[in-house]
Amino acid sequence: MARAYYATQTNRTLQLNDQPGLSHNLEAYRKYQWEVEIETGIAADVTKLTLAAKNVTPVMGALDDIIVPRVNDRYFYPGLMMPEEVTITFDNLVKGQVAEHLFDWFSSVYDPVHGIFTPAFVQGNGEFKRNVKIFQLDNTGFPVKHIHLFGAYPKVWKANDFTYGESEYHTVDVGLRFDFFTQEAGLDN
Repeated sequence: MARAYYATQTNRTLQLNDQPGLSHNLEAYRKYQWEVEIETGIAADVTKLTLAAKNVTPVMGALDDIIVPRVNDRYFYPGLMMPEEVTITFDNLVKGQVAEHLFDWFSSVYDPVHGIFTPAFVQGNGEFKRNVKIFQLDNTGFPVKHIHLFGAYPKVWKANDFTYGESEYHTVDVGLRFDFFTQEAGLDN
């Protein structure tokens, strides 16, 4: 039979003013603990967007295999790194014009009004690609680490369902394609 476990059996003395504290260091990352910084490159008031992200799909890259067959064996070597597309969900808040700024960035690559690619894309200098940083914040809102996406451009802009019955904000999804990424600690590059 199990014995009762009491606070007096912990070999420590509990003082009224010195109670054990609750640590938040092991807490899971929760909603709005991601901040996304986008260098838009748009010649306007907003050249860098810093937005709270509601959801970020996994950032991943996988190496293709190079297979070298030999008589009865096959040898594998690492090939090209193929990054996967990342989708970031933002709340479409009226204040701050989140959807408009993200759509302007999307329109800097492809002009949906005229159905043409922009001159920055057509010239082929890679000027349409930008750097994007996804910051993970701790429980006080301070950046702990970040993922730096290099050569990112918006591939998808999607205004999600407009529903009246839910109590959540309307959201906008932006799908990003990028060349490569790094995992960094804190704010440093």
